[in-house]
Amino acid sequence: MKIDRRTMLALAALPASLALPGVGHAQGFPTKPIKLVVNFPPGGAADVIGRALAQVVGEQLKQQVVVENRPGANGNIGADAVAKSPGDGYTLLMSSGGAMTVNPFLYTKMPFDPERDLVPVASVARVLVFLVTHPSVPVNTAQEFIAYARANSGKLSYGSPGTGSSPHLAAEMFRRQLKFDAAHVPYKGAAPALTDLLAGQLQFMFDPGPGLRHAREGKLKLLAVGSPKRSSQYPDVPTVAELGLPGFDADTTFGIYAPGGTPAAVVTQLHDEINKAIASPRVQEVLKTIAGEPAAQGRADFIAAQARDRDRFGAFIKEAGIKAE
Repeated sequence: MKIDRRTMLALAALPASLALPGVGHAQGFPTKPIKLVVNFPPGGAADVIGRALAQVVGEQLKQQVVVENRPGANGNIGADAVAKSPGDGYTLLMSSGGAMTVNPFLYTKMPFDPERDLVPVASVARVLVFLVTHPSVPVNTAQEFIAYARANSGKLSYGSPGTGSSPHLAAEMFRRQLKFDAAHVPYKGAAPALTDLLAGQLQFMFDPGPGLRHAREGKLKLLAVGSPKRSSQYPDVPTVAELGLPGFDADTTFGIYAPGGTPAAVVTQLHDEINKAIASPRVQEVLKTIAGEPAAQGRADFIAAQARDRDRFGAFIKEAGIKAE
């Protein structure tokens, strides 16, 4: 794997104690409840995963982990609040990868520096996005939807959790490569976008998981997944790449972050406890409800994965000229 200079610098900055399992755990931490800020509204993938983790990690640490939703600006509001919090391990961020890897390309001025002001603690899950349509759209396969969208170019609308979110970028990559127009309707989270899709006010969207239960109930049609490979839970659903768009990849890695300056021993302890929680049956079951893929890994791998996502999404955003609304 080729690692760019930026990633090498980030890895070099990792304290030596983080490379040694079981070394450098904080003495006596935690001694009070921990606040976990989710930078998207209730009901979305970040919220669903964050609440499951909070419960299990709290039990492991024998301290309550309190979830607080701070949505807005594609995750910037909640992320900024954590970035400006004391670096003591008692305020953490549960975020989609987009707030770290996409927002710097969307906003001409960021309220914080994702690479300086937030410390990647633990990778949690690879969140896939699924192409779903309202039943009123007269298609049953992804190929039929492509033909329909082209024949009705400019007449369809799709929702997303916000400008620059992975579902938005997936839809933009999809329609641009297939050469049809559709109106983008940004929301302040996946849950309100899904509500309008279910009501028929939207025709399609790339859903980050919460809509899958509605697809199972027949309220939506599940047509494709925007990942390099098929979902392990939906092996019969084709990837967008299989439809003639090679290299299509809209996956993002959701993770936990701490304010810059958080002690290395605290980061190490939190990383280990979160990885342990990801492997627990309860968190695994919650991830299955949104078809998320567990992504527990070392911090160095997490940082490298973020750098790769930053590069590929950044290139597309610049090419498409996408800006925050």
